[in-house]
Amino acid sequence: MQAADMVPHQHEAAFSTNDGLNISWLASLAVINRLCVSFVWTTNVDSEALPIVEHFKLSPDDGSLYPLGVPWIRYHGYYKDLNINVIYPGKDRDLGINSVGTVPASLVTYASIQALKPDLLINAGTAGGFKVKGASIFDVFLVSDLAFHDRRIPIPGPDKYGVGRRQSFSTPNLVKELNLKVCNLSTGDSLDMSPQDETCIMANDATIVDMEGAAVAYVSNLMRVPAIFIKAVSNFVDGEKSIHEEFEQNLHATVVVLQKVVAQVVEFINGKCLSEL
Repeated sequence: MQAADMVPHQHEAAFSTNDGLNISWLASLAVINRLCVSFVWTTNVDSEALPIVEHFKLSPDDGSLYPLGVPWIRYHGYYKDLNINVIYPGKDRDLGINSVGTVPASLVTYASIQALKPDLLINAGTAGGFKVKGASIFDVFLVSDLAFHDRRIPIPGPDKYGVGRRQSFSTPNLVKELNLKVCNLSTGDSLDMSPQDETCIMANDATIVDMEGAAVAYVSNLMRVPAIFIKAVSNFVDGEKSIHEEFEQNLHATVVVLQKVVAQVVEFINGKCLSEL
């Protein structure tokens, strides 16, 4: 998706290119006029999001942005020319478990776009990687293409809708400046991998997998808001250890690496318009 394809948002006031960029995190960030960085975290929400919150010295929301009673969490503040929001779904009110997966990601992304009117979303979080595709633990990737691997509709036509392939916003200058690795991402709502899922993931030519990226891409495309996706590999999907064990073992160190890259991305974005990314 190119900048020329985007439908501009109507803001209450006009901003110059470098004024008051509004970034919102849904475990994702936005540039030009108002930027929205929004991060949807997969698990251990606080431990993954708080390094970003602390780095940019963000403050908790007063609870007025979203409908009363929802568990969604938002931190916000200013960093240089950017207005940053870090947003994630929080814990399920009935079960007390972090709200992971495509449904919470979709809801929070949609509500954040409606409330904040971002120009760019950044979805950042952890992911599983495939050794066979060249991924290594602690690798950080900028995602180019996203698709689902667990929405199987074996009917010609609807099958493409089930896969739901989308492209992220093109950022060639960002990739070159930060020397970022680029790959495809496949998204599903299960932590394990069935034989059917594996077949679909291979068909998606995915190097990494997560539980929210393609859902965020769907909503951002629906709402005509460009989005970029930054994913750090916390575990192997095709390794010898169990996925859960390796994820827990590497989570903290993976988040540290992710936070450093996210900070570099924000520094690069600051003062630029979409066409310069």
